[in-house]
Amino acid sequence: MKRALKKIYGLAAVIALACGATGAFAYSAASKAVDNNRLGLFDTNKSTESGEPVTLEENLANKPETRGPMQYIDLTDAAEKACNAVVYIKVVMNSKTRTVESYDPFEDFFNDFFGRGNGGGTQRRQIQTPKQTAAGSGVIISSDGYIVTNNHVVANADEITVTLNDNREFTAKVIGKDADTDLALIKVDAEDLPTLPIGDSDALKVGEWVLAVGNPFNLTSTVTAGIVSAKARHLGASSTGIESFIQTDAAINQGNSGGALVNARGELVGINAMLYSQTGSFSGYGFAIPTTIMKKVVADFKEYGTVQRALLGISGTDVNVYIDSEKAKDEHADIDLGTNKGVYVVEVSEDGAAKAAGIEKGDVIISVDGREITKMSELQEATTKYRPGDKILVGFLRNKKEKTATLTLKNAAGTTNVVKSNNLSMLGGEFKPITDKQKENLNLSYGLQVSKLKDGLLKDAGIREGFIILKANNQNIRKIEDLESAFKSASNSAEQTLWIWGKDPSGKSQSYAIQLSDE
Repeated sequence: MKRALKKIYGLAAVIALACGATGAFAYSAASKAVDNNRLGLFDTNKSTESGEPVTLEENLANKPETRGPMQYIDLTDAAEKACNAVVYIKVVMNSKTRTVESYDPFEDFFNDFFGRGNGGGTQRRQIQTPKQTAAGSGVIISSDGYIVTNNHVVANADEITVTLNDNREFTAKVIGKDADTDLALIKVDAEDLPTLPIGDSDALKVGEWVLAVGNPFNLTSTVTAGIVSAKARHLGASSTGIESFIQTDAAINQGNSGGALVNARGELVGINAMLYSQTGSFSGYGFAIPTTIMKKVVADFKEYGTVQRALLGISGTDVNVYIDSEKAKDEHADIDLGTNKGVYVVEVSEDGAAKAAGIEKGDVIISVDGREITKMSELQEATTKYRPGDKILVGFLRNKKEKTATLTLKNAAGTTNVVKSNNLSMLGGEFKPITDKQKENLNLSYGLQVSKLKDGLLKDAGIREGFIILKANNQNIRKIEDLESAFKSASNSAEQTLWIWGKDPSGKSQSYAIQLSDE
């Protein structure tokens, strides 16, 4: 498992926060002696718990209470709730056998010198990767055991163990994971677990107090306090990821990944994901995925097993970034778009929602369903709430004149269909790497055999038990992770087709086209 995600910004780095953590420590912050009239803070003593079990659906639909009267800050109640609902996640990546290629220039030279054919310096050999462990945090969001965490915490896990604040341990299974939002949903078999109510991250204000709760540096149930430093922050840590982070100066360190960002009323408002640091430990800011994104992703995992991502069908950039780039080309350029805020449309996809609604290159998107859009990260966050087929009202400027258009959002394949889960259960097969004897008999160096066949796409395509998959969509298939990668790529493509080539047990080559959509 990837223990850290790093992006260098000059001397600074954006670091994913998954690492080991054990032990126990709790922190609470209070400032009850401060004059009530001098602090613009909220009454946190009002309990949001009813004492009844909380289902995932009820929590996702939770409406935050009206903010209480201006009072002193007291984070002890929020800290207690959060500590009980934040868990320690330990993951294990088992030892695996990998085939690697190496090149021996001396063998290549002597083969040619003694006339033993065309080189042959490339060799394949197998290596055994060591067993690895790593850890992070998670947040219980329903009393029947649903837990949200970061994708990078559980992405490559073979075993997942969850430890509660009361030291009970459970084995967890993955319900869904999404690299683009860096979110994952896992579940343990338990009842009446403590939960955190899900708040509205849109209601957060810069300067508002928040708590970061997780398991950093071998210290479980650790609480740190700070304020919201910024919202809708884009870091550029991923070229394909969706980024609209809550920025906080509450101390976040390695091991906090997947932990809770909690407001002063004890509501979950974000999932801690990254830190920005020059040293690799906290010395700057932490970043959390807002619950506006998390709620939709979790609901999709629960219903579909994968994220239903709705796309505008544009590529764009912040207006101020576009203006600066044009002035860098020509310092005398007079760029007047009618605004200094919004998203400049750089390109419009031919089969996308924006094209169908009449949006053009050079337009500036300034609102979505009445919500002001000032930068690309805000546009990403706004559209993550929707699914393919949903309609939204987009406000934009063209030649400095305001216009609106109703867009019917589409998926990556350019349709409004529900995207099926990116897991191999759809294929209806079980798989195992071929043995050394099979490699020798069939003159193969790798391959993944269909060891068992049930009803599914493989059987429908005519594939039989024993078939050895060598390639899928031009990708060599050496292990099941390769097939999962090819399957996911095909599921998200416009063609929705998985092309498989391989050999039957007798060594005869065969190929199949597996249609992943119902159309």
